[in-house]
Order: sequence, then structure tokens, then C-alpha cells
Amino acid sequence: MGFYYDSDPQTQSDRRIINYRQYGINFEFITDTDVFSKTQVDFGTDLMISSVIRDVKEREAKVWSVLDLGCGYGVVGIVMKKVFKGAEVTLADRNRRAVGLALENAKNNGVPLKACLESDCLSAIPEDERFDLILTNPPVRAGKETVFSFYEQSYEHLNEGGSIYVVLQRKQGAPSTEKKLKELFGNCETTDIKAGYRVMRSIK
Repeated sequence: MGFYYDSDPQTQSDRRIINYRQYGINFEFITDTDVFSKTQVDFGTDLMISSVIRDVKEREAKVWSVLDLGCGYGVVGIVMKKVFKGAEVTLADRNRRAVGLALENAKNNGVPLKACLESDCLSAIPEDERFDLILTNPPVRAGKETVFSFYEQSYEHLNEGGSIYVVLQRKQGAPSTEKKLKELFGNCETTDIKAGYRVMRSIK
């Protein structure tokens, strides 16, 4: 059996369609085996999306460029593009099957992307590219070293004043993530807590 953080899943394909509603908009996503949360949009991702939309609008933060890091089949980036239509949105994941689904889902939901990349962390992102927002539900099963590399490389790819949002359960390491983000950014605020999940935001 494969895992959602495998780069080249080998488990036999078993595609399905799931429905999702966020910010008053209906979405339809194709999922498959060996991708994260294949039967439904997981609670943490849903919480992060709603929290980010609310927080960004309340702060009137700049949203011209967005990275959905560890995009899976594309939920976060596709929703952000629908809500913030003027933003250029990039999706990235190391899982080849997930990237293919994300491209398909973007097209099916009428969402034009700047890019959808097969990328180990941010390795495929051009060195000089910067984002206003980076959103991630990090792959905790891949280990703390991988998760922390998400934060370290995100810091290098954020514009000044840009924000990273992370969602994690406390038992998955939310306290250690908060500590790491504070070390990197000098700040970390919790924008939402629900059912054991925390959405954290750090600003560069």
C-alpha cells in the first residue's frame, strides 16, 4: 500500500468524485488512491481554508500570489483562486498522481492556475519566485524533518509582509510547529481552533 507523500504511487487507481462547498461556492473534485483524504475534504483543510479567507479579508492583506504547498488533488489552491480571482495561484506536491488530479480538477472547476508542479517541498519553485500567501496542511506522516523543511523553504519564498498558514492537530505536532514558526518568523498567531485542529499564521 502506498502513501500520499510517495512521489510515484503504484497502487491501482480507483477514481471517485466528491462534492465540496466553501464560501458559498460548490466544487467537484476527482480523487484517487494514494492521495491525501481521498473520500472527502478533510476537516483540517476545510478549517484552514475558511480561516484564511476570513483572516485575509479582515486584515485586507495583499493576495496577488498564492502557493498551495502539498496541494494533493488541489482543493486549497482551487478554492483560493475562486475566491481571490485576481491572484496568481501555484500548486505543488511531490505526488505525481495528486498533481495530475489537481490539474484535472482545476480545469473541471473553471480555475486557471499559474502552475501546478511536481515538487519535493519547494524544489521546483524558481529560486527568485515569491508569494504573498503560502498555505499548507503539511505531511506529518513524512516526519518532522520534512514538515520543518516546508516552513524553512516557505520563509525564503515569501514576500516581505507575506503570510504562511499551517493547519495541524495538537497531537500531530502543533506546539512544535508553533515553536518552529516563531523561530523562523519571530511571530505565530492562532487564527482558528476547532476539534483539536489549530490554524497558525506567521508573517514575514
